[in-house]
Amino acid sequence: MSVSVENIKAPVRKEMEEFEIKFRESMRSHVPLLDKIMHYIVKRKGKQLRPMFVFLAAKTCGEMNDSTYRAASLIELLHTATLVHDDVVDDSHIRRGFFSLNALWKNKIAVLVGDYLLSKGLLLSVDNKDYELLGIVSNAVREMSEGELLQIEKARRLDVDEPIYFEIIRQKTAVLIASCCSCGAASVGSNAETIEKMRLFGEQTGIAFQIKDDLFDFGTETDIGKPTGNDIKEKKFTLPLIYALNNASFFDKRKIINTIKNNQDDPEKIAKVVDFVLKSGGIEYATKKMNEHKDKALQLLSSFKDSEAKNALEQLVLYTIERKK
Repeated sequence: MSVSVENIKAPVRKEMEEFEIKFRESMRSHVPLLDKIMHYIVKRKGKQLRPMFVFLAAKTCGEMNDSTYRAASLIELLHTATLVHDDVVDDSHIRRGFFSLNALWKNKIAVLVGDYLLSKGLLLSVDNKDYELLGIVSNAVREMSEGELLQIEKARRLDVDEPIYFEIIRQKTAVLIASCCSCGAASVGSNAETIEKMRLFGEQTGIAFQIKDDLFDFGTETDIGKPTGNDIKEKKFTLPLIYALNNASFFDKRKIINTIKNNQDDPEKIAKVVDFVLKSGGIEYATKKMNEHKDKALQLLSSFKDSEAKNALEQLVLYTIERKK
């Protein structure tokens, strides 16, 4: 059975609509250029999974309030700031099918907009004395930066093993979903144990989510079609590739690493690396690991009281591993 985001959203649909209005208002600026850019950012939002995690976690733990809306806004502001800066760092001109800010307004303006979003998030928390929420999200941004830098360092040296891979994806991807869930729990006055349980739930969900992304690179879904090999071109060591290398002969391992190091612009050679991974059992291994983390997430969630919101969170976990893109 395929899970749709619209169905999952049902228990918090009204709140999500209200959040969109509040968030749009909070992005207004008296500087015309900034106001134009803020309007562009709001217009090209994605599936809104992050606010959905915040709201569903809050409703699973208690009664939503103004602090919950601020938690979702804080995460959106700080995360959008990191994405804007990422696009500048990567010299990337497209994000989610739209032109990135640096493509339309150049790097200097994009960096300043990222700084502005960051300050808006900090002020939102400080003005409302949401210090616990600010601590959770600031810690997430720190870890995301560390994860990016760790990945860059390892891509240069091409020496990623499985524990390092899991640390990278925990910091780069899982920590953000974890902060959504712990912020949701904290916003409704949950105790430290409940907040930590929600954080762990989000972390396990995030790890499963990232492994799913890894699998897309090998074209293992009919909707995706041919393998893209983009991660290999960018020297990103994903779980299927790490498994394949760990189980290869010394000669094959050296040959594959040499190809990744020196031939990332050669489509034929990249296709050979993809083929090597597909034949190694790397896809099956990564799928097994993804399901293990999904099961851990559901196990953590099972200790919460049954509710519509809890059921929707379960569906959201399944969505992260069943999605087609």
